[in-house]
Amino acid sequence: MKRIDCRDLVSKIAQIIDERVKAESVVQIGEVRAIRDAKRTREPARLWLIDDDESIRRALIRIFADDNYQIFSAANANEIDQVLGGGAPNLILLDIGLPWINGFELAELMKSHRDLAQVPIVFISGQNSMPIIKKGFQVGAHDFITKPFDIEALKKTVKTLLALNS
Repeated sequence: MKRIDCRDLVSKIAQIIDERVKAESVVQIGEVRAIRDAKRTREPARLWLIDDDESIRRALIRIFADDNYQIFSAANANEIDQVLGGGAPNLILLDIGLPWINGFELAELMKSHRDLAQVPIVFISGQNSMPIIKKGFQVGAHDFITKPFDIEALKKTVKTLLALNS
């Protein structure tokens, strides 16, 4: 498994969040969930899931864990260092409406990082206007799935992007 050094990305995120948090009193509650399936001999694909909705994170963890993926989740950009322990991701599932740094900003930061630039990003969002979807692709998304989403369609998208990127 290739280890990645994202200290510069974490530093940029921390700096942006620090600037935005100074004006408000905030308590960040984070949780990392790593689901690993040791049944198969091949290394499972690693997915980073960044969504502030805990119910969405839990549902996607269950959905993809059943298909032998490793899921590393975070509720927002401030928790990105918690998913780094899983190594470089094979695909990133990213919400737009994140606190402090939105999904578009986070995608741009990731795409400018040498170890993450080629990783496919799939936006999963309840925002579905054409300007929002266009912006998603402009900042580097490989696909844009709107909430509520069809589970089988999402699984197919992830599987296809992983196959194309391998």
